[in-house]
Amino acid sequence: MTEEEILAEFRAAGALLEGHFILSSGLHSPRYLQCARVLMDPARASRLASSLAHSIPRDVKSKLEMVVSPAMGGVIIGHEMGRSLGLEAIFVERPTGTFELRRGFSVKPGQKVLLVEDVVTTGLSSREAMKAVADAGGEVIAAAALVDRSNGEADLGVPFFPLVRLNVPAFAADALPQDLAAIPAEKPGSRKAA
Repeated sequence: MTEEEILAEFRAAGALLEGHFILSSGLHSPRYLQCARVLMDPARASRLASSLAHSIPRDVKSKLEMVVSPAMGGVIIGHEMGRSLGLEAIFVERPTGTFELRRGFSVKPGQKVLLVEDVVTTGLSSREAMKAVADAGGEVIAAAALVDRSNGEADLGVPFFPLVRLNVPAFAADALPQDLAAIPAEKPGSRKAA
């Protein structure tokens, strides 16, 4: 899929929002990608995951043994990536604020893992999820996401393959432009602002 075709999928799903949003990173932005909306259509989720899987180099794909994603946002795309790559897909969650494997999920010692996210903004959630995989004995050898909105700044410490990169401005709460500050902020994500 081309970048315009990918963005068309987000627009068709009403997943590209305009306003004043507090991101899971705590930063504020005038645009928000609600990946849950783009993934609620199983056919669309499958198309996007297939395109994302296709973008991962063959030498990386050949080493992968499992897909792990962080709950909540990564669960659907992680599952679809598992289907597309022919691998098991599990997720980590944070019942007490720190990602961990639950529900009987496990990784074998040294198992090669692809970490899959919906959106990467700062990379914090990805790095926290990768730590949970490492703590469980697995090895994250690559990461993928539907959207990289970090402006190329997220360093995950492994090769990172986003389906699309969006340069959307994000601001600290004490550095908001006047037009953004004039709009009430919404918190659409799954994690409380820092």
